[in-house]
Amino acid sequence: MKLGAPAVTTPVVKLSVLRVSHPRDASRGLLSCSRRCLLEKEVQVSVQTWFCCRKMLFLFLLLSLTDGAEAQRVFGLKKDDSCICEVNSTVWMFPALKYESVLQQIHTCEASLSNLQQQVALSRQRLPQMEAQVVEVWKRLQPHQYLQHQGLYTELTLRQLDHELQQLETHIRELHKQLNNTDTHTLYTQVDKLRSEVIRMQTSDSVNMKTVREKLRLLKNNVESCKSIPADYRGVDRYCLKGLIRSISDPVTTKVVPQGKSYISGSWGKQAQMSSEVQKNLYWVQPLLSSHIWTNTLRVYQTYQDFMSSSNHRDFTVASSYSDPSAVEGPGGVLYGEALYYHCYRSAEVCRYDLNTRRVHRVALPGAGFNNKFPYCYYDCRSNSDVDVEADETGLWALYATVGNHGNLAASRLVWEAEAESLNVTQTWRTRLFKKAASNAFMACGVLYATRYVDEHREEVFYAFDTATGREDNSLALPLEKIAKGVSSVSYNPTNRQIYMYNDGYLLAYQAHY
Repeated sequence: MKLGAPAVTTPVVKLSVLRVSHPRDASRGLLSCSRRCLLEKEVQVSVQTWFCCRKMLFLFLLLSLTDGAEAQRVFGLKKDDSCICEVNSTVWMFPALKYESVLQQIHTCEASLSNLQQQVALSRQRLPQMEAQVVEVWKRLQPHQYLQHQGLYTELTLRQLDHELQQLETHIRELHKQLNNTDTHTLYTQVDKLRSEVIRMQTSDSVNMKTVREKLRLLKNNVESCKSIPADYRGVDRYCLKGLIRSISDPVTTKVVPQGKSYISGSWGKQAQMSSEVQKNLYWVQPLLSSHIWTNTLRVYQTYQDFMSSSNHRDFTVASSYSDPSAVEGPGGVLYGEALYYHCYRSAEVCRYDLNTRRVHRVALPGAGFNNKFPYCYYDCRSNSDVDVEADETGLWALYATVGNHGNLAASRLVWEAEAESLNVTQTWRTRLFKKAASNAFMACGVLYATRYVDEHREEVFYAFDTATGREDNSLALPLEKIAKGVSSVSYNPTNRQIYMYNDGYLLAYQAHY
C-alpha cells in the first residue's frame, strides 16, 4: 500500500510502534518493509499519511475484537516524506464463527422475549377475572364474620372456602412472578389475609356449628323414634327383637331379567305388604328402558312359578311416556299391596301408582336431592338413584339425601291414607352416612342398612342405623354374593325376610337371618 505525496499543510503526528492483533500465527502474513523505521525520531507525515494511519488503526480495532489475538510489529520504509509498507490483508479475516454464534443467541433471546410477552398478555387478560374472584370470596366471607364471633358456622363451608383460596393462591403466585406489579402484589396480600381469617375461624371457635348440628340431629331422631314407631310391630314379628341381621345366605334365586340382561338397571321383588292376602304372591320386575334411567311400565306375575318361567305376566303402563311427570325415574321402586311406589320423573317427589284405579298420587320429600345430585355412588355411580323407596315390617320408607344434611342419608316414613287418598311423610331420621359412599341401602325391622362394593363378585352390608334407638353401627361385614359388578337396587321383603338384588341384568334373592 503506497501513500501519496504530502499536501502543503501537514499535521505533525508522532509515530510510535504500531501493533496489530491477529488470531493466526505471527509467522503467517508478516507485514514487512525494506527496513525498520526509526522509532526514536519524530516524523512529519502528510494528510494522506494521516488517512493511511487511520485506516490501519481501524483494521487494528477490528482485529482486536477477536479472542486470543497476538501483537505484531510493523516495519515501514520512509521515502520522500512517505511511509511505504506492504500489507497482507488475509491475516485479518472476518470472525464468521463468532458472528454466527452471537446471531444465534440474538434469535434465541428474541424467541424468549416473544414468549414472555405472550404470557404477560394472557396474564393481564386473566387479572380482572382473578380480581372478581377475590371480591366474590370476600363477599361470601362477610356473612361469616358475625358467625365467627358466635362460633356458628359450618366446617363444610370453611373447607369450600379453603379449597377456593388454594386455587386462587396458585394462580396469583404465577401471575405475580410474571408481572410483579402493584396489582398482583395487592391481590397476593388480600388472599394471604383471607387465608389467615379462615385459619383463625377454624381454630379459635368454641361452639362449632358442626357440633350443634349433630346434637340437634340426635335430638330430632330421638323425638321421631319416641312418637312414631308402632309399639306392636316387634310383637308381630318376634325375630325383630333379636336385633340386627347377623348373616345373609348365598343366592336362593338366580334369574336373568325377562326382557334380557342388556337391561342393566331396574328393580324387582315380591309384593311387600304383610297384610295383603289377595296380592301376597305377586312378583314384579321393572327394568329401566330409557338410558337405563327411566321407564313407564311395570310387569307383574301372579306366582313365583310364573315369574321363574316368565309366563302369565301382566304389563301396566304407569305413564304415557318416559318423560311424563308421572314416569319412573331411577331403580328405587317397590310394589306394596296393590300399588307401585317409586321416584317421580325429575322431581323431589314419590309417586304412588294404583294397579286397580291406574291413578297416580304424589308426595314431596322436603329438601331431597334429585336429577342425579345424590345417587348411590360407591365405586361406580348408579345414575339417578337419588330417591329409593323401600318397605319393611313398619311400612314404607323413602331413602334420600339433602343439602341441609350435607348429602348424608335420610329416611322418611311414608303413609298412605286410603280414605283421604293422600300420600304423606310422617317422620324423618337423619344419619351421618354420606349417601354417595354407599352402593345401595334398604330397610329391615326399622333399621336402615347400607351396602358397598367389595369386588366384582361380592358386595357387603357395612352400616346400620336403628330408627328405634338412633344408634349407628358401621362395623358390619355381611357379604352378598353377586354375578356381575354393578348393583342397581337392593331391597328387603318383610313377608319372607328375603333380600332382592338387581345385578346388571341378573335377579338375585338372599335369605336374611336374625
